[in-house]
Amino acid sequence: MNLKGRNFLTLKDFTTEEIIYLLDLAAELKAKKKRGVPVDTLRGKNIALIFEKTSTRTRCAFEVAAHDLGMGTTYLDPSGSQIGKKESIEDTARVLGRMFEGIEYRGYGQEIVEELARYAGVPVWNGLTNEDHPTQMLADMLTIREELGRLKDVRLVYMGDARYNMGNALMIACSKLGMHFVACAPEKYFPAQELVAQCEEYAEQSGGTITLTENVVAATRDADVICTDVWVSMGEPDEVWEERIRELTPYKVTAKVMENAKESAIFLHCLPSFHDLKTKIGKDIYDKFGIEDMEVTDEVFRSPQSKVFEEAENRMHTIKAVIAATLGAV
Repeated sequence: MNLKGRNFLTLKDFTTEEIIYLLDLAAELKAKKKRGVPVDTLRGKNIALIFEKTSTRTRCAFEVAAHDLGMGTTYLDPSGSQIGKKESIEDTARVLGRMFEGIEYRGYGQEIVEELARYAGVPVWNGLTNEDHPTQMLADMLTIREELGRLKDVRLVYMGDARYNMGNALMIACSKLGMHFVACAPEKYFPAQELVAQCEEYAEQSGGTITLTENVVAATRDADVICTDVWVSMGEPDEVWEERIRELTPYKVTAKVMENAKESAIFLHCLPSFHDLKTKIGKDIYDKFGIEDMEVTDEVFRSPQSKVFEEAENRMHTIKAVIAATLGAV
C-alpha cells in the first residue's frame, strides 16, 4: 500500500484498509524498537512541528519518532510561529514546504490544518484541532488491538463531552473499523448531527454502529472499552467549569461504571487527566469546587484495567508509522 505524499488530517480521508495498514506498520515499528533494530531510513530529512497548543505527549511522540527515523525536527511553539498573525497560513505553508519534508500542526480550527495542506506541497499531519485528533486515534486503536486482540465488533463507550475532537475522532475511527461506538452524555454534549450521519454511513459499510445515549447503565453494559477526556479546556471561566462539573459528574468513570462493563474491559484516556490533587490545576479545582477528581476517579485511573500509559507510548509508534508511510520510508 502506497501512502507517500498523503496528508494525515482526519481518518475520514482514509479507507478501513489504509487505517489497518498504518496500525500494522506501527506494530512492526514498535517491535523493531523493542528489539533495538534501527529504522533511520529518512536521514537528512527534516520536519516542522507547529504547536499553537502545547502538549507533552504529542511533541515528544513526534520528536522521538522523527529521531528514530533519522530526521531532524524544528519545534515552533505559540510564541515562535507567526502563522495567521504576521504571516498568512498560505504563506507559512509555502515557506515551510520549501524547507521541510513534512509539517505537523497542533492548534485550533480544522480549517487551518487543511489550508496548510492545500499550499505546503509536502505531507501535513494533524496533531490535534478543535474538531479532530487522528493521531490519537491510531494510538487508541493500536492499544485496543494489543489488549483485546481485535477491533472488529469492539464496543467502545465515550463518557463525557463528545462534541469536540476526542468524541468526534473516536466516532470516526470506530465507524471506519467496524466497531460499536457509544457516546454517553447529556444530549447537549452529543456530537454534531451532520458528523453522526456521516459516521453512520461509514458504519453501515464496516458493520459497526453508532449510539447516542444519556443512560450510563445501558451504555456501559458489556462494554469492551471505556474512554473519557477532560471536561474543560484550560483558560475557560469558572462558570464553564461549574456547568460542566454539574452536568457531567453523572458521567464520571468510576469503579461502578467499570464493573458494569465486561470483566475484560479496559479504560483509556488521552491525558492529561484530572484524577487526583497532585497537580496545580487539580488543587485549584479542589479549592474552588471541593472535588478531588473530575472525569475519572483515581481508583479507576490506577487500576489494572487502565491502559493509559500503554496508550501514551503508542502515540509515538503510531506517529512514526504515519511519518514513515507518508514520506515513503516503507
